[in-house]
Amino acid sequence: AGVRMAMGLCFARLGHTKKSKLAFECARQLDPRNVAALVGLSILEFNSKEAESIKTGVQLLSRAYSIDASNPMVLNHLANHFFFKKDYTKVQHLAMHAFHNTENEYMQAESCYQLARSFHVQGDFDQAFQYYYQSAQFASPGFILPQFGLGQMYIGRKDPENAAACFEKVLKAQPHNYETVKILGSLYASSSNPHKKDLAKTYLRKVTDQFPDDVEAWIELAGVLEQCDIPASLQAYQTAVKILQNKVKVDIPPEIHNNIASCWFRLERYAESKQHYELALQRARQERKQDEAYYSAISVTTTYNMARLHEALHEHDKAESLYKNILREHPSYVDCYLRLGCMARNREQIFEASDWFQEALHINQDHPDAWTLIGNLHMVKQEWGPAQKKFERILKQPGTGHDSYALLALGNIWLQTLHHPIPDKEKEKRHQDRAFSLYKQVLRADPKNIFAANGIGAVLAQKGYTREARDITAQVREATADVPDVWLNLAHLYVEQNQYTSAIQMYENALVKFYNWHNTEVMLYLARAYSKAGKLEQCRHVLAKARHIAPHDHVLLFNIALVMQRYATSLLKEMKCGLKQVTRAVQELETAQKYFTHLSKHGDKTKFDLQHAHAEAKVCVDLLSQAQHHEARARKQDEEERAWRVKQEEERELLRRKHLEEEAEKARLRMEEAQHKEEERELLRRKHLEEEAEKARLRMEEAQHKEEQRQQFVERTKRLLEFSEEALPSKEQRKSGRKSKHSGEIYSGGEEESAPKKRAGKAAKSSDIVESSSSADEDATEGEVEAKKQARKRRAHTGDGGSAKKKRTSGKPRKPRQGKRTKKGKRIVSKANLSSSSESSEEGNAENLVIATGSGSERQNEEEVISTPSESDESKGQAPSAAEGSEDEQARSPARDSPDTGDDNE
Repeated sequence: AGVRMAMGLCFARLGHTKKSKLAFECARQLDPRNVAALVGLSILEFNSKEAESIKTGVQLLSRAYSIDASNPMVLNHLANHFFFKKDYTKVQHLAMHAFHNTENEYMQAESCYQLARSFHVQGDFDQAFQYYYQSAQFASPGFILPQFGLGQMYIGRKDPENAAACFEKVLKAQPHNYETVKILGSLYASSSNPHKKDLAKTYLRKVTDQFPDDVEAWIELAGVLEQCDIPASLQAYQTAVKILQNKVKVDIPPEIHNNIASCWFRLERYAESKQHYELALQRARQERKQDEAYYSAISVTTTYNMARLHEALHEHDKAESLYKNILREHPSYVDCYLRLGCMARNREQIFEASDWFQEALHINQDHPDAWTLIGNLHMVKQEWGPAQKKFERILKQPGTGHDSYALLALGNIWLQTLHHPIPDKEKEKRHQDRAFSLYKQVLRADPKNIFAANGIGAVLAQKGYTREARDITAQVREATADVPDVWLNLAHLYVEQNQYTSAIQMYENALVKFYNWHNTEVMLYLARAYSKAGKLEQCRHVLAKARHIAPHDHVLLFNIALVMQRYATSLLKEMKCGLKQVTRAVQELETAQKYFTHLSKHGDKTKFDLQHAHAEAKVCVDLLSQAQHHEARARKQDEEERAWRVKQEEERELLRRKHLEEEAEKARLRMEEAQHKEEERELLRRKHLEEEAEKARLRMEEAQHKEEQRQQFVERTKRLLEFSEEALPSKEQRKSGRKSKHSGEIYSGGEEESAPKKRAGKAAKSSDIVESSSSADEDATEGEVEAKKQARKRRAHTGDGGSAKKKRTSGKPRKPRQGKRTKKGKRIVSKANLSSSSESSEEGNAENLVIATGSGSERQNEEEVISTPSESDESKGQAPSAAEGSEDEQARSPARDSPDTGDDNE
């Protein structure tokens, strides 16, 4: 049975519930009185979470209890069963017996846990805390339920540190436990430790990610984010509002409306803030019936916030009315007295403000804010001793022994004493060390306190460590740009390092960013920087603007008079200054002397020495007496300059006139030149037109001349053709006759093929026509024509052989050969084909005229032959005979009628 029992436990650990149950059943069968097997079976039945199974489990435990009533395991499980039955007496009885009947610490831990939670439910938190603590001491590392209960007891005891430690142990064992993460986020949200604040944000964001509909988690997250990220806090509140309206279906509590309004107020969105404050007041009135005291307190808080809103909107009457209404109902509301005092202080009603602060102290003698505000009033009046006592009183109280504001105020008081000259260097050093130690004490408590860091930079500057002070102040300015003191201190350090341009820029940026050019103290700092930079004109301008803001400030008046005196002195010392500048300097000196005289009699003794003003007035009088010499010198110099300027003006006028005359002369010359060019262009145009007309006339005359030559040539050609027809033999004579030996080749115009040549009759009786092929040949002289005629006569006389001609004519006609060439290898081609249109139309058997000309000695033996084949020969298909050259081989080609082309020149 023991082995079966062990196997059942192993199966249960492995998660094999069925096998574990079988093992326990087997152990029970082997040993029916086995209590452990019965307890194991009962636990398996309980874990099934079914009504029938739970009933079976209770029966098994009852059987085990009947077998062994002192078994601590049975007693603890029965106590757990009766806890859910809410029978806490039996729970305590059974658990106490179980605790005393065992020495096993784990069993005792479970017994203590059952006792603790029974007392916890009954409201006996002391007994519950005792047994939770004892159970946590005895429990195993895996048994974390006592830690959860102990953490709750620590929360009830307002011990968040130990409570967080207990829940951290639970979270370590169960990293994803929703309740533990939420409780830890809420605990760390109320902590002042920045690291724990970050943990709170992490835990609460984890909860909202796992359960987006958890309204409480969203509200807790919004409360944590209020101190560091107002927009994110506002978004978290709005998410909670949506869940309440859409899913929970309930009205928005007035607390949430009030918190949302506060977020809008801090974002300076006053319209939205006012709307939510009104909704909060309305909801508080509606819920007042349920809990009068609670919702009355909510209404008072919301009304106070509404008054703060009116104060921010500069509606001081409404704000004061609301504060006083609250005080009528709740006279002990200290914050209302403080706000009324602050409003009086802002109106520069110091005594009234002090009275309101004293009223607050009558209600609470140790209220730190009231003592702080009274101390600030003393500091405004530069009453350092009383102010020091007020802040030291705050530090002596137990709850505010390390108040950062009080420590900073004391450090500032010791630092202010260093601004006045202290003859005793040891005393000055002690003051510096006290201020430095106070600022360091604040930084130890709050390492991110920028005001303490700024104070340390100021102390280092007082000690002469300007570079280190500038580095610290620059780091503070990088950390935050919303503190004007940091900007001003950095500008002061630039002035000390003679970096006046950077200082002026820093002062101007501070005036624009924080004061809108309405702070006379900062404007005095800016004027001082301009004065040190030597820009007295700008310095005077800044001081004039400051005096417009505070016209009754004697310090401003004294500084204006001093700057006017220095500016006038600088003008008088300049040798090149004109009469206007000297006159202005004299006026400045007279005004400054009046100011100093007035201040020496009616000045504020607490702000400056009246004797100093009197001494400066005397200096102005001395300067005015010296100014007469400067004025005379300036007047003389001004007259000389005027005379010189008049002379210069006259010379400039002469030069101007001369220049104008030169320009006029140049313009006239340009016009004449342009007219001359225009005339030349007109002459050239006319000449060109005349030349064109002359050329046209010549072309017409030439054309007429050529036409006359052509007509003459045509007439001569006609006469030659008539003569040739008379001289030519008849058709029968051509058939029986012989060809001339010296007949030339005849080609048609423009063709490369050889044309058939015909032998003529007697050369002496033939008329040769010598004509040029181009227009240039028409101009041949009569001598050349006569010479050619004589040459043709000689060739005709020498070539009278009839036997060869007869042989050719009597035989069959030869086939024409192409490519007939002369002795020199040159083909003779006629240059033109001439025909008479009139002659061809009159005669029925018109003849074609083909002329072949030669030139030089090589062509002297050639002759021109006029041949006209008859229609009968063409009809018979006989080709006309062609003349042979004396040295070339004979070639024949079919005769073609040459078309009447007319004159080539045409």
